Amino acid sequence: MPKLVKQQSGFTLLELLIVIVIIGILAFIIVPGLTSGPKRARDAQRKSDLRAVRNALESYYNDNTSYPPGVYTGLGSYLVTAYIPSMPGDPKPGNPGYAYTPAPSGCVAGACSSYALDATLENTSDSQIKSGTSNTYEVLSIN
Repeated sequence: MPKLVKQQSGFTLLELLIVIVIIGILAFIIVPGLTSGPKRARDAQRKSDLRAVRNALESYYNDNTSYPPGVYTGLGSYLVTAYIPSMPGDPKPGNPGYAYTPAPSGCVAGACSSYALDATLENTSDSQIKSGTSNTYEVLSIN
């Protein structure tokens, strides 16, 4: 009487290991791209915010022939309602936020002739980072 051979079905250990290695390689390639997406989105929002504030500051300058004095947190008293609906804040809580530096240094109302707006970006490889810094995006006055 011939012997019946029972056939085994399933995957061998080697086949399973190969599949696991392939999945690991794909994850290694894909995951970094997914994690940098939110950072790039917040950086795009920061740039958009600074452009909106710049537009408001330039409108203020056209009406007053100078830029407002002070720091970023005080700009709202000069710009909100007349030039911008509200002052934007950094999209990520705990991030340094935005900086406004009027010039010349220490100028008072009616004497500020230029300014710089700065934001700290999360993506340190952004092409628009200010030269000489590691992560600062800067918008300068038109004048």
